Amino acid sequence: MIKIRNACKCYGGIKVLEDVSIRVEKSGILGLAGPSGSGKSTLLRCLQKLETLDGGFLECNGKTGFMFQDFQLFPHMTVLENLVYAPNLNAKNVQCRQNNEKRARETLKNLGIESKMQEYPRSLSGGQKQRVALARSLMVNPDILLCDEPTSGLDVATTMDVVVMLKSVGETGVAMVIASHDLDFLTKISDRIILLKDGKIAVDMETKNHSDPVNHLKKYYA
Repeated sequence: MIKIRNACKCYGGIKVLEDVSIRVEKSGILGLAGPSGSGKSTLLRCLQKLETLDGGFLECNGKTGFMFQDFQLFPHMTVLENLVYAPNLNAKNVQCRQNNEKRARETLKNLGIESKMQEYPRSLSGGQKQRVALARSLMVNPDILLCDEPTSGLDVATTMDVVVMLKSVGETGVAMVIASHDLDFLTKISDRIILLKDGKIAVDMETKNHSDPVNHLKKYYA
């Protein structure tokens, strides 16, 4: 599903990714861990084709949806308008647009924020914006969902809500790659975690094989 071989990326002469190789053959949840500047968000953006590699090979088979760290919601659009904007660009007729709106309403209902559909982003809490961002990314019917720091700035209770939400999405067969500095969150949700340090892979582990994966990963932050 995802093939990355010898990926390299530089910014201003600084190597952000160096000789990174990853292969993902099946659905599941892959966590990308690492301290700030380790390259995890850059790798995620390369998968979404928001950035291009300077060297190496990258192949991502399947449609991707991207969940931005800062949500990137259109402030002048309601929640519902945010969800249907992209699908409606390719809508061929009124029936298609009506179907898009119906699906948007159902998605918001499933995420528990149907009552917010006519509100604007400025009136939403951080957790509500997170749900809207997730709903919008699901509107493209992705095979692979890419999430950049989905719990950034959220409290513990809301973080647990995000865990439940993303796990429920994963149960529908959508594969996920989630970049986060929050090791506790990643170990709760991921089947496999790759830790990047200085642009290189320092750890590639399956969480089920470790009794204390958080402390195991913390060793590589020093």
